[in-house]
Amino acid sequence: MHRRLLPLAAWGLLSVGIAVVPTVPSWAQLSELQEARRLQQQVVKLQEQGRYTEALPLLKRSLTIQEKVLGPEHLAVAESWFELAELYQNLGDFTAAELAYQRSLAIAEKALGPEHPALAEILDSLAGLYEAQQAEPLLRRSLAIREKALGPEHLQVSESLIRLAQLYKEQGNYAEAERLLRRSLAIREKALGPDNPLVTGILGELADLYKRQGNYTDAERLLRRSLAIGEKVLGPEDPLFVVAARHRLAELYKERRNYGAAESLYRENLAILEKTLGPEHLLVAINLDGLAELFKEQGNYTEAKRLLQRSLPIWEKALGPESRFLVVFLTNLAELYWAQGQPAQALPLYQRSADLEETFLTRNLIRGDESAKRDFLAALWPRTDAVVSLHLQALPQERQAVRLALTTLLQRKGRVLDALSAVYQSLRQRLGPQEQALFDQLVAVRSQMARLAAAKDSPPPVALLKQLTAQDQQLEAELSRRSREFAQAQAPVTLAAVQQAIPAQGALVELVVYRPFNPKAKSDDEAFGAARYGVYVLRAKGDPGWADLGPAGEIDALVERYRRALLDVRRGGGELQGAARALDARVMAPVRRLVGDATHLLIAPDGQLNLVPFGALVDEQGRYMLERYLITYLTSGRDLLRLGAPAVPSAPPLVVADPAYDRPGQGPAVQLAGLVRGQPRAAALGRLVFGPLPGTAQEAAQIAPLLPQARALTGVQATETAVKASPNARVLHLATHGFFLRAGGGGLDHPLLRSGLALAGFNLRQSGPDDGVLTALEVTGLDLRGTQLVVLSACETGLGDVAAGEGVYGLRRALVLAGAQAQVMSLWKVDDQATQELMVGFYRRLAQGVGRGEALRQAQLAMLQSSRKEPYYWAGFVVAGDWRGMR
Repeated sequence: MHRRLLPLAAWGLLSVGIAVVPTVPSWAQLSELQEARRLQQQVVKLQEQGRYTEALPLLKRSLTIQEKVLGPEHLAVAESWFELAELYQNLGDFTAAELAYQRSLAIAEKALGPEHPALAEILDSLAGLYEAQQAEPLLRRSLAIREKALGPEHLQVSESLIRLAQLYKEQGNYAEAERLLRRSLAIREKALGPDNPLVTGILGELADLYKRQGNYTDAERLLRRSLAIGEKVLGPEDPLFVVAARHRLAELYKERRNYGAAESLYRENLAILEKTLGPEHLLVAINLDGLAELFKEQGNYTEAKRLLQRSLPIWEKALGPESRFLVVFLTNLAELYWAQGQPAQALPLYQRSADLEETFLTRNLIRGDESAKRDFLAALWPRTDAVVSLHLQALPQERQAVRLALTTLLQRKGRVLDALSAVYQSLRQRLGPQEQALFDQLVAVRSQMARLAAAKDSPPPVALLKQLTAQDQQLEAELSRRSREFAQAQAPVTLAAVQQAIPAQGALVELVVYRPFNPKAKSDDEAFGAARYGVYVLRAKGDPGWADLGPAGEIDALVERYRRALLDVRRGGGELQGAARALDARVMAPVRRLVGDATHLLIAPDGQLNLVPFGALVDEQGRYMLERYLITYLTSGRDLLRLGAPAVPSAPPLVVADPAYDRPGQGPAVQLAGLVRGQPRAAALGRLVFGPLPGTAQEAAQIAPLLPQARALTGVQATETAVKASPNARVLHLATHGFFLRAGGGGLDHPLLRSGLALAGFNLRQSGPDDGVLTALEVTGLDLRGTQLVVLSACETGLGDVAAGEGVYGLRRALVLAGAQAQVMSLWKVDDQATQELMVGFYRRLAQGVGRGEALRQAQLAMLQSSRKEPYYWAGFVVAGDWRGMR
């Protein structure tokens, strides 16, 4: 688990103050400014005591006074915004901190110019909120400003070098981090002398770098030198530099399991801090936490628990009872109860921890691009694993434990997709001129990335793609920031809210891959066991049901066997029946015991189960699940809360079929061609060259009359440009080749560039302003908020990179971001004629008013009774999203 959230920088670094331009206020204004100064003095005292929650309203009042008296662009106001940002950061509200830092930077930059050294500290602090991709340019700019304005050997340059080195250290670029730290050390030693306390911080950073590389000898040497300097110059009881050096050394000994030496240093520190700063200072709590972890690793849970019980109130008093930083202490204390065989006592602590993290997620997940959001959420999954483990492994019959586990899954599974979807939809609803320009840039960058990735007969230009990816991330992060107000207004995800959205005869089947947590483990590396599958079932009324399904490795092997058997039509009955039955017995047999009389399964898969057509599994009576249940696919049960959103006005349906792959996408429409039987709707995916699919023209000819006012585009008119230029078509039907390249295919890293559709001009990469390759990444830029149904009548359109807790990164994810309510897509290379038959049957039932999910099910059941009864022909297509009738 994540043991510590505050860095050792809590002991302080030198900061650069921002110069304040003097003014001549009136007597009344002077009185107000004196009040602002008094408030700031109180803030300083409260911060010194670690009482950040109490300091926040006082600093806000002071800032309001300064803006009123001095004006909103005065440098004193910039400094107050900077102080407010630091306070928000200490309280864990990174979204508010980012806004405050940006406001401070804007004021200072306007007043002082873009190269004033005062800007460097703001840039450094703002970079601390970002992932490496966004942070590095800010830190490099800070370094360049200081080097130019102050000279390459100034002490503030040393500070910039440290921050940049810390970034590289976290990235694993140890050689560059060491080079920067040694340069920083040389600057400080030259300016201050080798025995100055300000040298000790760099020695500690270098020691941490060596420790990460396993070079414990050099790490200990540097830490001992750091401690000796502090004790010599400041005395052994200095509560900042000396305590920090001693703390680092204790951490090193603890990692090497030299527990006696570590305990001695911790206790020495504790005595000094209690004497010099008082027993309730934040640094005392940090030391108590380190000592508690030491005792936990030795199995002395009683003493560890006692220390944490003393530490927790200090943190609560300092940061307030709702601070996210309390999470680590609550979970550590919960683990100790659990390790002592008291999991019931751990439950309320995990509950409180989960509530704090949900508040933190709601405030902060809106920040950054998708990769930043994904990394942000990934940091919480160890605690998610622990909560699920607490229920399934320790408290299986405890009602509150099952409710906590399922609620946590509903709040976190698919959360990145949900957050991004909120960003995209809010922007489309509220686009102002600036947002429209940014969104247009994002679409243009993604189109350029797609064009480069799909260039004919040439490998993708990796360096240029990386540069464009960085631009894409910056634009997405900025758009996220601009949509913050809308996203924060989203209703919380609760068990009751999800339950209300489940139909009367429905059952939510929430599958999860989790790692069993061992609270007695001595290190994070040893804390989690091999992954397992679990399932939670929720009906419209009543408490959830659950089951542990067993090791993920065994179930994934059954998935692979099942998919191989499905795709080999020649094998037929025996092997396919056996594979389908074996997977059903492990996964769905336990589910059937939990769903009762439900006839509609809302399945939210996880892991490799995302690739399973559940309707083709075989039960104990030898029947396909399709015969018994309507099946709808979700990323998470939280999807149900989105399905009831009001739709925007829609355009007439659009049917695109039989593209002219070998002709440029332009010119007059061609006549619908006749049917060619039996050709798969995919070609050699690695080469990305496709043959014709005349059967799709017959499909379009039969489908279009069933859709009122539908437009049908075929041949050279079936272009990528036409699809992009048709927003909010009520139904969007694309009958063509689809592709999904496995990881590494074509040298591409971005998962949404490895999945897409082929349209007119594809083989030539010529189609008017486009190239005929519609990637999933480009699909994210479409506006499909009024689109009630997207049918991808093509191969492997439901595939992509499987990400635990986030579903599949491919076309379906892109369509959700574009706003489509429901998607029909395929899980393998489907047969041309069988697909035509299935699609026509599907649309005929839609035209009769049958719901989107039930219409596909009835069409598949009809095929099951025909000569094409093998699942290969009918089971490849699934419905995801809204299953109900179309408006």
